[in-house]
Amino acid sequence: MQNTSEIEELVKLISKLPGLGPKSAKRIVLKLINNRDELVKPLAKTLAEVYKNISRCKICGVLKSSTIECSYDNCKVIQRKYSQICVVENIADQWSIENSNIFKGYFHILGGTISSVGHKKEDLLINSLIERVKKDKIEEIILATSATVEGQTTAFYIQDSLSNMDVKITKLAQGLPVGGEIENLDDGTLLSAFKNRSKINSNSS
Repeated sequence: MQNTSEIEELVKLISKLPGLGPKSAKRIVLKLINNRDELVKPLAKTLAEVYKNISRCKICGVLKSSTIECSYDNCKVIQRKYSQICVVENIADQWSIENSNIFKGYFHILGGTISSVGHKKEDLLINSLIERVKKDKIEEIILATSATVEGQTTAFYIQDSLSNMDVKITKLAQGLPVGGEIENLDDGTLLSAFKNRSKINSNSS
C-alpha cells in the first residue's frame, strides 16, 4: 500500500515519542486507522484540548489548567499549605514521586539541568524557587535532582543560591544510584532516598 503524506507525517511524529521508533510508530498508526471512531476522533479531540487548556506554571513548573493563575503568595494548584518544596528536574520525576506517596508537599520543576543541552541557568526556574522560599515560609528544600553530573551540578548551584537564606537544604541520599534518574527509580528506592536524605552544609564551598 502506498503511504499518503498524511500517514508519513503521522508516523514521523509518533516515532519522536520516547521509546518508539519507525516500526512501532507504523504499528500505532495502523491501529489508529483501523479504529477511526474509537481512537482517532477522541484522541484528536483530547490532544486539542490539552494543547489549548494545559500549560506549565511559570512559577513552580507544574502542569496546570490555563485558567488557574498562580502567584508567589497563593499557589492555587495546591490549596493546602506546606513547609517543604521538593525540587526535581522534570514533570516525569514529579509524577514518579507523587505515585509513590512518599512526599506530601510542594513540587518545583526546574525544566532541566544547567549542563543539559539547550539549557542555561537562566532557562530554569531557579530564580522563582528563591522567591518561593522568601514568600511562602518554606522550612526545607529537598533537592531531588538526578545523580548524574548535570543533576548534581544543578543541585550545587541551587544550594549556593540559597546559602544566605534561613531554610534547611537536604538532598536524597542512600538508595539513589550514581548516574540514576529519578523517573526510573522504583518506589522502594525512592522511599530509601527520601528517608535517608541528608542535610547540606550551606557553608561548604
